[in-house]
Amino acid sequence: MAVRRLLALEGRGELTPGHVRMVAQTLGVSERTMRRWLTAAREEGRFGPAGRERFTVTSEVLKQLAFHRGNAAALHRDLVAAQAAGGVVAPSLATLYRALARDVSPGQWAGMRGGENARRAHDVFLQRPAGHRNEVWETDHVQVKVDVDIDGRPGRPWVTWFIDCATRVICGFAVTAQVPSRESILLALRDAISREGEHGPFGGLPGAVRVDRGKDFLSRAVGEALGAFAVPVVDLPAYSPHLKGTVEALNKAVKQMFFAQLPGYTDAPRLPGGRTAGPEQPLLPLEAFIALLGQWVSWWNNEHPLRTLNARTPARAWEDDLTPVEDAEPGALHMFTLEDDGRVRTLSGRGVRWRNRHYVAVWMTGHTGARVRLRYMPHHDHEIEVYDAVTWHHLGTAYLSNRASPQQIRELGRARAREADRLKRLLSAAEKDRTTRFAAATRGTPPEVLGTVTDVEAETGLRALGATDLGQAALPGYLPPP
Repeated sequence: MAVRRLLALEGRGELTPGHVRMVAQTLGVSERTMRRWLTAAREEGRFGPAGRERFTVTSEVLKQLAFHRGNAAALHRDLVAAQAAGGVVAPSLATLYRALARDVSPGQWAGMRGGENARRAHDVFLQRPAGHRNEVWETDHVQVKVDVDIDGRPGRPWVTWFIDCATRVICGFAVTAQVPSRESILLALRDAISREGEHGPFGGLPGAVRVDRGKDFLSRAVGEALGAFAVPVVDLPAYSPHLKGTVEALNKAVKQMFFAQLPGYTDAPRLPGGRTAGPEQPLLPLEAFIALLGQWVSWWNNEHPLRTLNARTPARAWEDDLTPVEDAEPGALHMFTLEDDGRVRTLSGRGVRWRNRHYVAVWMTGHTGARVRLRYMPHHDHEIEVYDAVTWHHLGTAYLSNRASPQQIRELGRARAREADRLKRLLSAAEKDRTTRFAAATRGTPPEVLGTVTDVEAETGLRALGATDLGQAALPGYLPPP
């Protein structure tokens, strides 16, 4: 640009040595260099450094580099072999490295060595606005990097949790001993939304929930549970962990800060032969691991300051946010976090039939013929929740009839006995009112009905009402008390 400006001044006859000196000082070069640039532009039409031949990375060379998994030394050997066979002159190894560093991006070169994850490490990502509490949640599964004792055998459980993106509060979690499914999602969702008792004070209804393209998160049960509360599910593209960075950062943090401290940590440093550095320690029972995880979640929420929250704890960030929290009704939360059977069924003498098995409960006694709807927790077929088919009122829990415990059998028998006694008392009272009793007599007088009102009793009652005439006591549209 400076050389073009000086040439324009020269063309108009206005160029002076002062112009050349001023531009040279501004660009940090000597006046001689500045005049040499002017000569090259005037005679050769060149406004930059003189080009020289150098090795460039063509598409064919780039394909050879990918063939060798990003190995530049192997690529150089191929180029030297091609030169020996009569091809083009091969560059030196140092020249090849300089050309690759100039023409190939670090991300592409790393991707040839380590794949897409290595290439993604060189990308630049945007950061979402902080937002307010319960604006958006993120959820994910993470496999525990710890072997725990699951029913006498070592295993690695899974954790499903929901985290608030604005405050980084872990609203709820669930642990499963096997690969997680919609069951663990519904259980963690109920724990996250509820704020009663030990579930509080964090939770409520979120504005939206971000999930990956997992089929369990996109199942009908999860969609209905969130759809009943008008909470949209944001389905992110597959293999895009950067789009749910909050929960991915939580997964990384729990591995480094909690899993690494437990016995049975699978990524612990190993000695030659695969031996651990210390003595073998007994594995934690699954129940103990869940209790310790709950303590860590409490520590994360209430005691751990985060740099992204300006050195505040998630609990403090939650308290500082004045956005109102909307809670779900406990009955509705219990109902919609269960999977719907989708049919109307009728109670029979054997209970309610579902999946070719009968379920019974104490409260069913005397309700045969009622029409009901069923909801259940996936994979928990030993019990179901029964609701009225019209009002959706929760009637109670039903259990498999052929797996009833002795206590349930006794309670069912007592319920039948109570219903029978209640009916007996009701019928006996009705028969007493139906029966007309007569006074005993020793002579042949007309029968006298017992329980009748005498003239004196009638007059006393009327005086108490303040009237002597039945017409005055019988007010229109009003029945006096007996």
